[in-house]
Amino acid sequence: MTTFGLTTDTMFQPGAPAVPGLIFRGFQGESDYPLMAAVIEASKVADQIERVTTAEDVARNYSHMTNSDPYKDMIFAEVHGEVVGYGRCEWQQNTAGERLYFHLGFVKPAWRRKGIGRGMLGAMQRRLCEIAATQPGDGPRFFEAFAADTEAATEALLRCAEYSPVRHFYQMVRPLSEAVSVSPLPPGLEVRPASPEHRRAIWEADQEAFRDHWGYVPGTEVDYQRWLDDPIQDPALWQIAWDAQADQVAGMVLNFLNRAENIEYKRERGWTEGLSVRRPWRKRGVARALLTRSLQMFKDMGMTEAALGVDTENVTGALRLYESVGFRVVKRSSAYRRPLVADR
Repeated sequence: MTTFGLTTDTMFQPGAPAVPGLIFRGFQGESDYPLMAAVIEASKVADQIERVTTAEDVARNYSHMTNSDPYKDMIFAEVHGEVVGYGRCEWQQNTAGERLYFHLGFVKPAWRRKGIGRGMLGAMQRRLCEIAATQPGDGPRFFEAFAADTEAATEALLRCAEYSPVRHFYQMVRPLSEAVSVSPLPPGLEVRPASPEHRRAIWEADQEAFRDHWGYVPGTEVDYQRWLDDPIQDPALWQIAWDAQADQVAGMVLNFLNRAENIEYKRERGWTEGLSVRRPWRKRGVARALLTRSLQMFKDMGMTEAALGVDTENVTGALRLYESVGFRVVKRSSAYRRPLVADR
């Protein structure tokens, strides 16, 4: 029997805390989007996570879901009619053959340490076990979640539930008040504008380049459409290197500005994200050339800093590159896993 997923009825959750007025329910459609945004916004200060989330952002994200049905795979916690937390789960299989049963959750700070997050986690684990029971046992299976080192409540919840950190990530920032030394592209490569007719080739090149990375899950057509529809994407800022003779994408940096965050946090930051180089063009200085071009571009635009995220064990040596051009760590986060054992 499905443990949650009802759109109107409340749900009994084993081990639910005795909080007066607390009920758990399922997803009720678009009317939940502003309530979800409110929970995320209420959490960000306590968790020291810099973000701006609107109901429109949530709606857009939930219009491109894969392996997650909100009506079956979400849980909401309400107290006297106020949504104080919610969670969602999904599954993926990566190229290493691991089946990953991912979950996320948010609880408003005023309602933490009352057992609500623990109740939601248990419900999501039970739902993910139901999903796993319908799938072939063709590889290792893990519950998976992510937490920044400033999300103390989430980290404590995961560790209490016997999750262990298995991979670490940095957010890095580079002041643009410092000089930028722009490296040249290797001979035979050139930067071209990202024309609409090239979007598919750019997407496919990026997917190919990231196949070597930890936890890679092949993108789907739904993922491609989500990428196209993301309003934060600005192809005018991208640095795309082409091999002129082969007429193929060699590498890229998918730069963007998050204007809403820049306004809220009173900064001028550009993001040098989505840096990738395809195998035939690696070890030739392509990444350094594109990254330093991006830094100079943002500096010329009047930005005062650049930021990016990186896997600390990136197989291509990305962390060393970023440090060498002046990026420094400002935040750490981790992927947490626990083996999924159905009869546990």
